[in-house]
Amino acid sequence: MGLKSLVIDAWSWLNYKPIFSDPGLGVPHRRAFPEAYASWVPDTDVRRLSTYKVLAAYDNNQAGELAELRDGPSARERREFGDPSMFIDTLVAHVMGREQHIVVPGAEQTDTGDESTAAAAERVQGLLREWAEDELLPMRMLQCERKAVGLGDGVYLLFWDPDKQRPRLRTYDPGFYFPVLPEDGDGADFPERVHLAWELPEDKARGLKPRLRRITYEMDWIRPATASGVDREGRPVRAPVMSEATDDAPPVPVIGIGDTLDETSGAVYRQYAWNDRPTYRTCYLTDATWELGDLTGPIDVDSLPMDKARFATNGAGEVLDHLDLYLDFIPVLHTPNTVPPAEEHWGQSSLAKALQAFDELASTDTDSARASATTGLPMVAISGVTDPKAQYNVGPGSMFKLGADGKLTTIDTSPALRELREHGHDLADRAANVVRLPAVSLGTMDPSKVPSGYALELSLGPLDSLISGMRLARAHKDMLLLRFVQRLFIAGQHPDWAGVTPQPAKLVRGPYTPTDKAAVLEQVSTAYTAHVISLETAIGMLTEAGWPITDAEKEIEQIESRSFEQARLLADALGNVDEVAKFLGRQAPEQREAPTPNLPTGTGELGEEDEEDPLAQGQQGSGGSE
Repeated sequence: MGLKSLVIDAWSWLNYKPIFSDPGLGVPHRRAFPEAYASWVPDTDVRRLSTYKVLAAYDNNQAGELAELRDGPSARERREFGDPSMFIDTLVAHVMGREQHIVVPGAEQTDTGDESTAAAAERVQGLLREWAEDELLPMRMLQCERKAVGLGDGVYLLFWDPDKQRPRLRTYDPGFYFPVLPEDGDGADFPERVHLAWELPEDKARGLKPRLRRITYEMDWIRPATASGVDREGRPVRAPVMSEATDDAPPVPVIGIGDTLDETSGAVYRQYAWNDRPTYRTCYLTDATWELGDLTGPIDVDSLPMDKARFATNGAGEVLDHLDLYLDFIPVLHTPNTVPPAEEHWGQSSLAKALQAFDELASTDTDSARASATTGLPMVAISGVTDPKAQYNVGPGSMFKLGADGKLTTIDTSPALRELREHGHDLADRAANVVRLPAVSLGTMDPSKVPSGYALELSLGPLDSLISGMRLARAHKDMLLLRFVQRLFIAGQHPDWAGVTPQPAKLVRGPYTPTDKAAVLEQVSTAYTAHVISLETAIGMLTEAGWPITDAEKEIEQIESRSFEQARLLADALGNVDEVAKFLGRQAPEQREAPTPNLPTGTGELGEEDEEDPLAQGQQGSGGSE
């Protein structure tokens, strides 16, 4: 008998479950995970897909139902009260924050020297926020975050919708995500070929057999096409066209709009509006379906027979077979829940390390349910009955006829139930400690028992480090998401984005812990009054503390429009009315020239007008008497 090999990979923390790592073969149970053993699924993805199913079963209180496939009907008796789901919901709320804001650096700087840069940043920020509102970005993020926290990975897909005239955002289950990772590359690098694949069930009403749908995005060289609009392999290509070859001359590329032929190398390059340098590669889209009966032989999702594929078409009637998207990136974003280890691509579920504690907790809940049944309906022993054949039922008002030496004995199981409940609380605390969720974040701590705010802050230390690591894993992907949105708007030639230069944008997630608003206000007021922080920084600190500031830029404008003392100091410093009016956001008053004074002629003789002025006459008389 051979020894079982020890497997250590991104999902080896599940090896303790017999249904995931068969004692004989060390592989997931085939009957429990038939989807992972489909003919088109690569062998390297079997354990990953099986892990997703196990975690989804815990999230939906179906872990016992999954274990029944191997351990029999007794596994269905386990009680599952939603503890894993509660942990997932809590972590999702913390990693999302109370609110989310799109911020373009420089858009809210009112005192910057370069007004054109600030105006460009402000314009992009406004357009991105408008897109986020139309596309329901917080809801899409919530969908992806629940997949990422619970399963370890989340997937976004961006595409241009010509009808709605904006980029659309979708989330996919990570079980549909099959990247082609290079063997000699870093797993953290972006793959140059990505598949989104899933099976479609049989539809007898429409006469459709079970099928496999695969959407593929891949980066490849820009390929010239023939005059008929297809490349040399017969696939439609939206790219530079090559003339038909004749006996006298070979085919000559006819360069399309935006494409150029490099005469030295013979390659075609393209200048995208968001790049400073030309690009020789583009993204191709293929959307096709196969009947499962046609998938025979040694194939997987990356090597499906293209001659048996049925290609989809888009709204413009273009066949989606290596269709040139005129993009220099793959609009698919994989969001890991945690920072992947070196040379790894996949994240880890937040439930991973505490899964055995959840198993023990479910077993304790099951034992508690059985013990509570005997406590509520106690076991009774009767001896010395007058009629041994009589049937006795325990209930209110029951009468028992006993003999002279008869005895009625009850068995009290409440101490065992009490011990089981305390053990359940200990296991719940153990699971929370492993996941790094303190009791205050789960809402299970009595606020009156917290000795001080400093003690509360110390208790949130593990949660702070946990959320910081999770947000670090998402920070770059959030920036890429907003960068791709800008490029898709420009590529779609939306009129509002004409002449817009893409700006680095950030997705700022709000606070997740309770904050002392009064203390934050005092800190901000003291620092701003001492001129050690700017007004923009002060508003940002108040926003993070939970103050109801929806738009920081407008809030700054409203504050400055009433800062008359600062305006007076600005007027004294500059002596420019226009600058002061601009600071207050008001219209400067029109300046009128003072009237020219009408002075005396200076001849020493009284004119006709002076003679009528008694004051002038008095002055003249007084001078004469002297």
